[in-house]
Amino acid sequence: MDVGFIGLGQMGQAMARNLLKGGHRLTVYNRSRGKAEALAGDGAKVAYSPGDACREPVVITMLADDTAVEAAMLGERGGLSALGKDAVHVSMSTISVALSDRLTETHRAAGQGYVAAPVFGRPEAAAAAKLFIVAAGAPSAIATCQPLFDAMGQRTFAVGEKPSAASLVKLSGNFLLASMIECLGEAAALTRKGGIDPHVYFDIITSTLFSAPAYKTYGALIADQRYEPAGFSMALGLKDVRLVLNAADALAVPMPAASLVRDHFLAGLAQGEGASDWSALARLSARNAGL
Repeated sequence: MDVGFIGLGQMGQAMARNLLKGGHRLTVYNRSRGKAEALAGDGAKVAYSPGDACREPVVITMLADDTAVEAAMLGERGGLSALGKDAVHVSMSTISVALSDRLTETHRAAGQGYVAAPVFGRPEAAAAAKLFIVAAGAPSAIATCQPLFDAMGQRTFAVGEKPSAASLVKLSGNFLLASMIECLGEAAALTRKGGIDPHVYFDIITSTLFSAPAYKTYGALIADQRYEPAGFSMALGLKDVRLVLNAADALAVPMPAASLVRDHFLAGLAQGEGASDWSALARLSARNAGL
């Protein structure tokens, strides 16, 4: 399949490589051109603008935030005008519900398809093609994109025809992860100050009460105090929790835990932790405990 791919950060680079390995033909764009050129040796064509990458029947965006997606697709040199009639834009970024709804209407007015398909998984899962993909949009558009999802992930969950439903599921999942990290950090600070080795503690907890992969992954990061380099930064964690709270405001859903986690992310950024992994919330808990 001929695909445009915009956004080649840690996640996007790995996802694009897996599409190439799957035999798909890619035209890639990244604001830092070197990241796009790194894929040329694997057979990708390098685009000079987002619009150049949007001349294919399917274009995927994997960008950091709403602002980046808006610039790539709706900006002056963006992809909307270059995307052909009946082409499909697949947003795999974690974006707001409001922007997902806006993209839905904008593409519909232009006679184009739009699928929201954000992913669960850290960069190592992206590299191994083990992402979980949450997709929403017209069934025919999702069916068109399914071979691409299969090349990047281990399972696709379809959650309906309204694209922003997938964005809402993704945001709720990131809220749960952030809340989990906050609680793991507080528990680690408590037990570590009580003289318990954090590696022993997390071995117990993840072998008994909380054996899910996320607890094992983040428990190990916290026990090792391995917060750099970031797989997912604290600045992005703050962005996502803010988007969760925006969605909650729109639906009149109180989320007091999300408000607490947002404040702790803000504290982290104020202390220079913005580029650290979001699991560095545990470092804040340790500091607050005098560790």
